[in-house]
Amino acid sequence: MKSKGKMMVATLLLSTVILASCGNEKSEGASKKDGDQITFMFRGGEDEKKAYSAAIAQFEKEEDVKVKIISTDADQYATKLQAAISGGNVPDVFYIEQSNLMPYVDNGVLLDITEEIEKSDFDLSNIWEYGVDSYRYDGEKVGSGALYGLPKDVGPFALGYNKDMFKDAGIDLPDTDTPYTWEEFVKVAKELTRDTDGDGKDDQWATGFNVNWSLQAFVWSNGGDWINNEKTQVTVDTPEFSEALQYFADLQNVHHVTPSVSDAQTLDTYQRWMNGEIAFFPVGPWDMSTYAGLDFEYDLIPWPAGKTGQTATYVGSLGIGVSSKTKLPDKAVKLVEYLSASKEGQQQLVDAQIQIPNLIDMAEEWASSTDEVPNNKKEFLDIVETYGRPMPAAATYNAEWYDEFFINVQPVLDGDQTAAEYVKEIQPRMQEKLDSARQQQESSK
Repeated sequence: MKSKGKMMVATLLLSTVILASCGNEKSEGASKKDGDQITFMFRGGEDEKKAYSAAIAQFEKEEDVKVKIISTDADQYATKLQAAISGGNVPDVFYIEQSNLMPYVDNGVLLDITEEIEKSDFDLSNIWEYGVDSYRYDGEKVGSGALYGLPKDVGPFALGYNKDMFKDAGIDLPDTDTPYTWEEFVKVAKELTRDTDGDGKDDQWATGFNVNWSLQAFVWSNGGDWINNEKTQVTVDTPEFSEALQYFADLQNVHHVTPSVSDAQTLDTYQRWMNGEIAFFPVGPWDMSTYAGLDFEYDLIPWPAGKTGQTATYVGSLGIGVSSKTKLPDKAVKLVEYLSASKEGQQQLVDAQIQIPNLIDMAEEWASSTDEVPNNKKEFLDIVETYGRPMPAAATYNAEWYDEFFINVQPVLDGDQTAAEYVKEIQPRMQEKLDSARQQQESSK
């Protein structure tokens, strides 16, 4: 799953657009002159592209089929896939964003692969339950019913920290099992925010969190949420939520442990983390190949806990699905199985340091190794198994209601508006978009 710090993938496909394309039988899959050829469309950085190219080359040998690879950067994938679907040129196999599963199924874009998977010889129970259930849909809700894909990965979003910075400051390393309280986190953060060259200006900071990808940990650990369990009511206008948003903003405006707006314009917080100027920064499994080249040692810990006393963060996923229009469904499903569930395919992807293993037994062995950073890879597994949550829009019909929250949140982050004012103002607009999404789901049936 990619990637934090980047623009969220835009909500795909109005139902009318998909419906217009579903009657077109044209496919980029096999043709008479191509023989047994299927197309696979995915997104990712260079490390991921290399790993998938190697895995698919092995698959081609084993299955005697040609796979045409279509790779895009993360920020282009949604647009290019939408264009392919609208034009009737649907790839045989492609990545599925969680929030697009329901409209894809309802509008006939995805193939039901339940029967093929049940006949396979791999053990579905050895794949993370969260990953598998993310691609089940019964026509009403995600998590049960038929399978329309398998997980490309599960993406736990841990909190990383710069070990060298702690040692240089003479501060005890964080506990890998017990999260900081919010008060403890601020105390340590202030000790880590320093002027190291004596010019009177801070050049080392504790945090550099992006609101789109880090606020969830603070909101959930404080007992707040974006939406109720029934996925019918936006719940950002609660004291628990506004307290968390205000705490997040205060890290910069009150406690000054985050680079200022002017500092961020000079160099963004991701670059400062890479340069060893930030103590705490989010880390996903997809970061491991890049972070292997850091000039400092980093490791993983739980996110700070709000008034619930329990740490929280999100766990995402990308799926791999099959077009309902594919001419070679057996080969297409085999490719999904190979990339998601085969030991050979998983080993190639894990060796490339771009994800944790989908296979639970392989993941446990992988996490126990301390031969490479981060040493505490078990934190990733703890998130998947125990305390990680899906993104708020992962199981709604589209993400427009959720995206609305972030469009005008900057005044809060800058200290020009209180969190309590903002959540009261934004909740009705979010609710209107959520209601619209639910209406779209009903209309699609």
